[in-house]
Amino acid sequence: LPAASEHPDALIRIYAARTVRWRGIFAVHTWIVVKEHGASRYSRYDYTAWGEPIRVDGFAADGRWFGASPETVVSVEGPGAEKLIPKIRSVIETYRFRAYGDYSPWPGPNSNTFVQAVLDAVPELKAVLPPTAIGKDYPYRGEWFGLTPSHSGVFVSLGGYMGLTVGWLEGIELNVFGGVLGLDIRRPALKLPGLGRLGVPQFQ
Repeated sequence: LPAASEHPDALIRIYAARTVRWRGIFAVHTWIVVKEHGASRYSRYDYTAWGEPIRVDGFAADGRWFGASPETVVSVEGPGAEKLIPKIRSVIETYRFRAYGDYSPWPGPNSNTFVQAVLDAVPELKAVLPPTAIGKDYPYRGEWFGLTPSHSGVFVSLGGYMGLTVGWLEGIELNVFGGVLGLDIRRPALKLPGLGRLGVPQFQ
């Protein structure tokens, strides 16, 4: 990212990086970065296993996650970002699992559940977390079936342990104990547990 003071435009980024220790073989950690127009600093939001789960500015906005380089999942700038940032902040402020002890690495709610909640509430971002974002399919609202966030398909979830999603934006995803096997139709790619996407990059 450029220095916030040198970048007046509003900005939204969602990043993903391999998580710590042996879990990094299978999973990524995701987080959210926002900056309003004219703001002199970025705001970073992580959902973590230690302390109060929602951690604000605990790390550099685009810094490595315990040594792992981040990849961009979502990038929006300018007036479009300015319009969406209040919706993102509202989701964060009202997120259900925000008390000590709420974090659960598997099947969730974890960092990927938290970021997925933002994507669900802000469908204008038109983004899908990578298949290695274990926990993204955790039913944080208690729903076990319904329309996908993009309203382009349907999903069914058995407590985050197993599930199926079919949609134009989301593609076809079979969730088995948190691992995702699927196919992206819109941007052709295979989705494989641990390996992630093989095909056209999701973000270009």
